[in-house]
Parts: sequence; C-alpha cells; structure tokens
Amino acid sequence: MYKNKLYRCIIALSVCLAIASCKVPSVATSKANVTVPDTYDKSQDTTNTSAIPWRSFFKDKNLVDLIDTALKNNQELMITMQEIEIARNDIRIKKGALLPTVGLGAGLGVEKVGRYTSQGAGDASTEIAPGKEMPDPLMDYTLAIHANWEVDIWKKLRNSKKAAISRYLATLEGKNFVLTNLIAEVADSYYELLAQDNQLEIVKQNIELQKNALEIVKIQKEASRSTELAVQKFQAEVMASKSLEFEILQKIKETESRINFLLGRYPQPIKRDRGSFLSLLPSVVNSGVPSQLLANRPDVKQAELELAAAKLDVKVARAEFYPSFDISASLGLQAFKPSYFLKFPESVLYSLAGDIAGPLINRNAIKAEFFNANSRQLQAMYNYERTILNAYLEVSNQLSRISNLEKSYGLKSQQVNALDKSIDASNDLFKSARVDYFEVLMTQRDALESKLELIETKKEQMNAVVHFYRDLGGGWK
Repeated sequence: MYKNKLYRCIIALSVCLAIASCKVPSVATSKANVTVPDTYDKSQDTTNTSAIPWRSFFKDKNLVDLIDTALKNNQELMITMQEIEIARNDIRIKKGALLPTVGLGAGLGVEKVGRYTSQGAGDASTEIAPGKEMPDPLMDYTLAIHANWEVDIWKKLRNSKKAAISRYLATLEGKNFVLTNLIAEVADSYYELLAQDNQLEIVKQNIELQKNALEIVKIQKEASRSTELAVQKFQAEVMASKSLEFEILQKIKETESRINFLLGRYPQPIKRDRGSFLSLLPSVVNSGVPSQLLANRPDVKQAELELAAAKLDVKVARAEFYPSFDISASLGLQAFKPSYFLKFPESVLYSLAGDIAGPLINRNAIKAEFFNANSRQLQAMYNYERTILNAYLEVSNQLSRISNLEKSYGLKSQQVNALDKSIDASNDLFKSARVDYFEVLMTQRDALESKLELIETKKEQMNAVVHFYRDLGGGWK
C-alpha cells in the first residue's frame, strides 16, 4: 500500500515537472536573406578566376616562392591552425557528454560510534560468527565501479555536439580565409616593392638629368647669360631629388621587412627581378556570376556555418527548460575487514537509481540564457547577410577599379611621353636662351611626378587584379 502511494507521488511529480518545463518562451526569428543580383556587369559568363590555383595565377617565380614560404611559416596561419585543434577537441568534449561516465574508486575509512547509541549498542551485540563480535572501531574497505549517464531525451547533448561540429567546420573556412588574405598580402607587398625599385631608378635618372642642367646653368652664369638665382634654384632641385631618393630607400626597407614578417623570418634580402616594372601585364580576370560567391568565399561559408551553430545553440538552450533524466549505478566490493573482502556474495555492493529533475521555480537564469542564444542567432544571421553583401560589393568595386585603372594608365603613359619630349625641347630652348630656367625646372619636375605616378598606377593595376582574385575567393583551393 505504501509503495503504491510512493509510485503515484513520483508519477505526479514527473507530470508536474513536464508541464512546468514545457512553458518555454518563444522568440520570433527571421530567415536570412541570401539572394544576390544575377550579374555584376550584365555578363552571364560563369567562368570564374577563383577556380585557378594560386601557383598558376601568379606567373612570377620569385613571388610564387615567397608565397610558398609564407604558407609554411606565417605565425597568424599557425595560430589559426591551433584554433582548428581547439574546435576539434570541443567536438570530443561534446561527444563524450553523450556517453556514460564510468569511474573506478577505492576507499579506506574508519568509524567509531558511541557505545551508548542505538548503532553502538547494536554493533556490540552483533556477532559475526559464534564468539566473534563486531570489531570496534569499525573499518571500511571499498572497491567499486561507478557509472552515471544523462539520457539525452530532448536531444540537448546531440544538438550541442552538432553545434561544435559546425564551429569546427567554420574554423576550417576561417583558415581558408586567412590563406586567401595572406597570399594577397604577400603579392601586394611584392608588387609594391617592385614599384619602389622602379621609382628609385627614375629618381636616380632624374638626378643625373638635373645635374646636367645645373652644369649648363653654371656655364651660362660664367658667360653672363644666367644668374646666381638660377644656379641656386637648380641646386635646390637636385637636393630635393636626392632627399626623395632616401625616402624611397626607407620605403623599400620597410616593404622588405613587411614581406619578411609575413614569411615568418628575420630581415633578409627579397629576391626579385628589378627589371622594367612597367612592362608587366595584369592577368585577365573573369568574375563569373555573383551566386558563386556563396560557394567560393571562405568568409561567406564561415558565416553560414556559424549561423547553423547559433541555431543549434537555441535548441540546446530550449532543452534546459525540460526535465533531465539521469541514471546512476555502482558495483563493487565492501567489507570492514580485509579477510572478508573477497567473500561472495556478502561483500558485494551494487546500486541502480534513476533521477528526473526539472526547473520549477526561479527559472530566470535559464530564460536569460535562452534569450541570449536567440540574440546570438540573430547576430549570426545579420553577420551572414552582411558578409554576402560585402563580398558582392568588393567584387563589383574591383571590377570597376580594374577598368578605370586601365584607362588611367593609358592616359598617364601618353602624359609621360609628352613630358619626356618637353624636357628635350625645354633644354634646347634654354641653351639658346629662348626660355628661362623656371620653365626648365617646372618641366623636369612635372616629368618626374608623372613618371612616379605612372609607376604607382601600374602597381595599383597589379594589386587590383590580386584583390579581385582574393575577393572572388581564390587562393585557398
């Protein structure tokens, strides 16, 4: 009769827990918008430059060797690899939570109770065998296996494991994103170094040109055809160009250091071809269609996986409102005397219990975590949409940049050719005293600036193609 009442109480309590736990707050969520325009520039060509491996995309062997070294030694990439290991271990932790926890324990204890107590009086009158009373104090020797298992009724543990897997896959995409950016950064710095080499050569040539003009002015001064003012003006121009030479030398040093840093090594010369930088031709690029960004861009795929993990976190947080069911068991040997330890079945101990528990009162902490999980899910959704939008805009901007730089480079080339001719013309006119020194100085200065700008435009052209390749998601495959 008593047992029936106990069972009814347990069943009633379980029903109350289930009813109370089912009152889960609901939070409205919206679906991520992953639609992108059909084209970038009205072209339906699906050929995509990102499919080209980086070793084939870059034609300069020196640059390929630098990138190869960076992929082996770059510290940021090594840090990312450890993040992957951390995420992989998180999966093992979540997977282990699904399995029973089993442990082996051994114990040794002693107990002395008062003789004039119910237990002490009972022990004193108890005989183990005829003529042998219970020892006092009483020892306790135990060797047992203990097990505990949370039954994953509401898929809380399984969803937690799935979230860990999604985050692990997201770290892999994060590594691919680091690879893409690292390759682009090395290429950027390499082309900048080549541009600086050529700028330095242009400045040196201009210094020689200015020195020749200075000598002419000095001769004209001696012949009373010029003044000391003209001599000092030409002298100042030579000094300014020499100062610019040292500025470029410092920039070359800093660019070399930046490349060495990306390669994970201490400063050393960067092997490169110092030939005519202006003869380099940018690679031909194909943008494909915008929808390919969803599969090619590592940061887009990373954001998608993080969104999937955030959705699973909401399910895990929701399951906290439901009752949990735990099973515990133990099996072993226990005796108060070593000689009795292996006596069967008297020394055998065992237990089996099932516990059901759920939150009834003061569930504020669980609610707060549930709302936080929903907010993090919305954050992940907005981040996913933002990443897709940013990817499209980056590719669109680079397409426009490549086109405009090509036109700009053509015009600047014509400007340089015209100014080169004007230098020769001004020198001839100056020798015959048909123009003054100021026009010669301004012509030389304009020619120098236009040549430096032409090299800068060529560098921007090369970098724009590199950035386009990166923005399409190329380099990590």
